[in-house]
Amino acid sequence: MPPTGEQIDLVAADGHAVVTEVGAGLRALVAGGHERVEGFDADATPPKGAGGVLVPWPNRIAGAGYTWRGEEYALEVTEPARGHAIHGFLRRRPWTVTARTDDAVTLAADVDPAWGWPAPLHVETTYALDPGGLTVTHALTNTGDRDVPAGLGTHPYLRAGDAAPADCVLTLAADRVVDVDDALVPTGVRPVTDAEDLRAGRRVGDLTLDTCFGAAPGPDGVLGVLTAPDGRATALWGDAAVRWLQVFTPDDLDGRGRAVAVEPMTCPPDAAHSGTDLHVLAPGETWTVRWGIAARDRT
Repeated sequence: MPPTGEQIDLVAADGHAVVTEVGAGLRALVAGGHERVEGFDADATPPKGAGGVLVPWPNRIAGAGYTWRGEEYALEVTEPARGHAIHGFLRRRPWTVTARTDDAVTLAADVDPAWGWPAPLHVETTYALDPGGLTVTHALTNTGDRDVPAGLGTHPYLRAGDAAPADCVLTLAADRVVDVDDALVPTGVRPVTDAEDLRAGRRVGDLTLDTCFGAAPGPDGVLGVLTAPDGRATALWGDAAVRWLQVFTPDDLDGRGRAVAVEPMTCPPDAAHSGTDLHVLAPGETWTVRWGIAARDRT
């Protein structure tokens, strides 16, 4: 069995996606006849978090602990170099397929309070492929008897066909940036400077980012676009719950050179401490978050 478990193929017209049983991750996506994310081999582990579902928090919780409603909670340190807990509980755990067709799949998993969360959460993630791209829907349900906080993010690395990401232009619908200290813990939020503003687009090869931005999408919900020199373009969009974007440009992704992750998130880093955009679910309540990747090629 591959490290990411069963490989679930989705097919629609000239589109193809692969979803993994472990982590309910996105391993590959082709739409409009071109690659739209950085994929990885079936027998590999996801490089630098590629494709993962980050729940019940994205990014970091400083010091791997927090206080909720007057009670202190301790988490496993999963970023040892900085002493933080990172990217939730479920990206390395097996999920269960609960529904499946040729072009869609739903996987489910549960957050156990014994791991350091105030109440249990049932999480369902649905991937639906169509000829133009992929729509992803996450549904989080509080199955406990007390209020529970939640945040969600995902970790796609975008591609625009076979063009090297370093040669592509990244456009980002964002007007704020989160400042961090040396341990990448947020210290404040402020408007982007001219040098940080990506709304007019910047070449990825000229960027060095591991930065959280406040989203400012237009009516179409598009949050970011990666455009190749030949006009092929891949867009990432999100619903109103997606209020933050982490942009990460590692120099090398699994031997492939510069890459660019545009990570949709419902809350910024360390929201368990700041409370910023941390969603609170009452017992029995379900919260839904939608985002997707679409081909926006210019002809």
